Amino acid sequence: MTFTPTVLTDAYINLAAGTLVADHANKVELSIDYEELETTTFGQTAKVRRGGLQDGSVALTFINNFTASALDSIFWGIINTVVTYEIRPTSSAVSTGNPKYTGSLWIKEWKPIGGDVGKLVTVSVSFPTSGLNSRATS
Repeated sequence: MTFTPTVLTDAYINLAAGTLVADHANKVELSIDYEELETTTFGQTAKVRRGGLQDGSVALTFINNFTASALDSIFWGIINTVVTYEIRPTSSAVSTGNPKYTGSLWIKEWKPIGGDVGKLVTVSVSFPTSGLNSRATS
């Protein structure tokens, strides 16, 4: 079997059930983890752990713009709400080679302006998931 690495050039990022934002993004990171619960009891000689509740976050870096119906107005309209998300490695159809990850995000922050003099206005944000996250290949 030959290993074929994935190069992110066409990620699919859909927020709020239909708002595509990948054309503004140059970084996406989905993180899923579980709460660590220690279950060690007397008599054991090593710590014992098991997973608790699922958690996660989506970190995004955008190149911002302020035109009507663009990125800034989109996020200004959904800040402090919970919206759905779908993220895929590419915009191609969902498949075993292009799984989709879905769930809900709490849009807890928005940083409309950031950058250095003479540079692009960039925005780096991280949104916590709200509820269960899923992975599907069809």
